[in-house]
Amino acid sequence: MSDPMNVLAPEHRRLRIGDAWRDAAGGATFAVEDPATGKTIAEVADAGVVDGLAALDVASKAMAEWAATPPRKRSELLTATYRALTERSEEVARLITLEMGKPLAEARAEVAYGAEFFRWFAEEAVRVEGRYNTAPAGGYRILTVPKPVGPCVFVTPWNFPLAMGARKIAPALAAGCTTITKPAAQTPLTMLFLARIMEEAGVPPGVVNVVTTKRSGEVVSALLADRRTRKLSFTGSTEVGRVLLRQAADNVLRTSMELGGNAALIVCADADLDVALDGAMVAKMRNIGESCIAANRIYVEEPVREEFTARFAERMGALSVGHGLDDGVDVGALIDEASVTRIDELVADAVNRGARVLVGGERPDGPGHFYPPTVLVDVPEDARMLEAEIFGPVAPIISFTSDDEVMAKANDTEHGLVGYVFTRDLQRALRFTEGLETGMLGINRGLISDPSAPFGGVKQSGIGKEGSHEGILEYLDVTYAAIDLP
Repeated sequence: MSDPMNVLAPEHRRLRIGDAWRDAAGGATFAVEDPATGKTIAEVADAGVVDGLAALDVASKAMAEWAATPPRKRSELLTATYRALTERSEEVARLITLEMGKPLAEARAEVAYGAEFFRWFAEEAVRVEGRYNTAPAGGYRILTVPKPVGPCVFVTPWNFPLAMGARKIAPALAAGCTTITKPAAQTPLTMLFLARIMEEAGVPPGVVNVVTTKRSGEVVSALLADRRTRKLSFTGSTEVGRVLLRQAADNVLRTSMELGGNAALIVCADADLDVALDGAMVAKMRNIGESCIAANRIYVEEPVREEFTARFAERMGALSVGHGLDDGVDVGALIDEASVTRIDELVADAVNRGARVLVGGERPDGPGHFYPPTVLVDVPEDARMLEAEIFGPVAPIISFTSDDEVMAKANDTEHGLVGYVFTRDLQRALRFTEGLETGMLGINRGLISDPSAPFGGVKQSGIGKEGSHEGILEYLDVTYAAIDLP
């Protein structure tokens, strides 16, 4: 296989601040590893607080000029980024696989998905509108003017290292905001490559800054404590999200929080089982199950439980596991050894409480962070995996006998990001749509992510929406002027 690291020269493994690629203050670096081998593939700059504040300084200075840039110009730069990502999709995909572990086919799909955010928000950039109208009582006019919120801080996760950054950067730039992105320490290379692509596409210096660090807490805390920061967008766990929300409260920052999930996938007895199986495989195994919208709990109505379970287990057992860059691999490596250990402990806990493993369930020997596709049945309600976000290729199957029963079980969680329902009964689908406490729902569909749709959860799964028209509104304030005009 060719070396994907050839696309990211050493000078582009440093911090991107303003118009420069610079070392961290003091010259600190940290290692990035290939999760399929455990071997170091690159050293990148390890920023400290001084570096984070330097990025905020240039983002603040660039803010006025970027906000005044005509929307059409901002749109054209986003379109240029979309085209560059599309043209270089294979290079980006191979880099994603190398540092994150997902199979190359899924990495290619992520690049296509991430690029679409730049195309979508290129179109939204020229459609930001205020309004002008007569006050209902007469005597004056109401004018509303949307304005960019200001410099934005983004904290992005490792599981979709391109798409999660694109989903934040594209609407921010479309609205006229400057940005500082702190990517996950496990997968910083993809975001650095995106910054390079945007530089080459003509995005002005200071508009897109990338600060890589293993000292995330202290760097992000310093950025949030600085009054020049006006917006925080975070994708990650609910636990970390709570901490960041408390910090953001001190300066009353605008926040968008896409937090953890505990998705229920419900297969009704009247479902088309072929459609349900296809949907369940996507909802469970997309991105190796390392996704906040992955099916975490699979509920199957009793009349079809046996057939669905047997067919699902057969398909899970047929998946091939290996290095994501190798041909024919369906399931790549998990992100790190801690993830493998945690998943193995969740499976052991369920088995100790009475669950049975139909497929998988044992971590393999050898290098790399692998765990096999696993299916469990007879999973008791007190099993930890029904409460935790599994974030891996493990599927617990639970039977149900009525809609009220499964609705109550599905809603019995602090999370409310997404759910999935498979049924051929329209009225039943609508009842689930109204009754399930989720921000998103897939009906006879296991893939719901789309740049043109509002992505976000309810309860402790987050605040705000990303994508769609709603996505750009998260980066706009509104000034209201009352104009005397008898």
